[in-house]
Amino acid sequence: MDNKLQVKQYLAIAFMLFALFFGAGNLIFPAQLGQLAGENIVPAIIGFLITGVGLPLLGILAMGYSGKKNLQELASRVHPIYGVGFTALLYLTIGPFFAAPRTGTVAFEVGIGPFIKEESFQTGLLIFTIVFFLITLLFSLYPAKIVDNIGKILAPLLIILLAILLIVSFFNPMGSIQEPQEAYQASSFFKGFLEGYNTMDALAALVFGIIVIQSIRALGVKSKQGILVATAKTGITAILLLGVIYVGISYLGATSVSTIGYFDNGGPVLSGAASHYFGTFGSLLMAVLISLACLTTAIGLVTANAEYFNTLFPKIGYKPFVFFFSILTFIVANFGLTNIITFSIPVLMFLYPLAMVLVLLTFVSPLFYHSRWVYLPTIGITFILSIFDGLKALCDSLGIENFAWMQPILNVFETVLPFYNEGLGWIVPALVVTIIMMAVVRFRQTNA
Repeated sequence: MDNKLQVKQYLAIAFMLFALFFGAGNLIFPAQLGQLAGENIVPAIIGFLITGVGLPLLGILAMGYSGKKNLQELASRVHPIYGVGFTALLYLTIGPFFAAPRTGTVAFEVGIGPFIKEESFQTGLLIFTIVFFLITLLFSLYPAKIVDNIGKILAPLLIILLAILLIVSFFNPMGSIQEPQEAYQASSFFKGFLEGYNTMDALAALVFGIIVIQSIRALGVKSKQGILVATAKTGITAILLLGVIYVGISYLGATSVSTIGYFDNGGPVLSGAASHYFGTFGSLLMAVLISLACLTTAIGLVTANAEYFNTLFPKIGYKPFVFFFSILTFIVANFGLTNIITFSIPVLMFLYPLAMVLVLLTFVSPLFYHSRWVYLPTIGITFILSIFDGLKALCDSLGIENFAWMQPILNVFETVLPFYNEGLGWIVPALVVTIIMMAVVRFRQTNA
């Protein structure tokens, strides 16, 4: 018999989940989307919410529904080697490659950047990230509940400060909403959909979902149905809060252009808005809270990566991995926020479809008896298409022509695959392969 959770217990887990999700990307990308989408903000933010809010919720539910102990075990339904490779790449993506360095660069650009001269920017970033990731290293070596407690305090304070800023901006906008920039003129919904990848929350959900499930089990909920219901309640609460903040920040970005201008990324938008409404004190307070929130996120990501890779290579030990990932994260952070975002896009264009297909297969898996004959070809076709999406995004990010050997293949994809030009050409092939292989497996099962 499952224990019946009280409302305060649901809320405690929901706020913990929100604090896990709420990091650097949750602040900067909706702000930039608002600036660039302008008058097309409504379809753009709807697309953004699907991938930035809807998919993370599905990821959390998928982990609860699967009954698996971790992501590697779930991904191993495709193949054990794939399970390790996919999980390792996902951890590295939300860790030292992109998300963890982003915590330091966002903290710097929001907190310190507005107060230093442009010619001192790179030096300032270097000094700031040395201190930032040294603290990250020390806390990650000896992880303690103090980090969790700081997070529990910081998350509500940051929410309150953001709520005040967003409410003020709603009733007293900085300026009028401008015309959409080129990328958002023709297909703003699909552009917003792909921008939601940048939060990396759908990837992180496949890791955080296990933490939520463990917390629910610790409160006395043991049955699969009870865990799924509790996971759904806490997940929906956390995701709705995140969605409201996304909408508010995107509106703030959309109304900020005429006053503070366009930026290469969304980092300076919040600091500029805080300074506009509340002066130097407001921007300093925002800077301190965001910096501390980013610090706790960085510690969590370095710790998670060190723990996972320690399970793969137990002879190396936990602490050497902490040193390695802290140093690697510091190095990547000094390429700057704009460069981190630029080079993360190709990886996310490759990784996100694989994550989405894995989540969707998890929900329909009982219909085909969890057979690898469905998982393997469906993930296989998605993998092939995602490689080309990633390479195409890499060329776009670098501002170069597509590689010559790719172009004939891309021409075929553009001709025969629905939604390919919107970056979603993998959807129809994945669905078709799933349906065909599911029918084959069920036919073989009934005639066995």
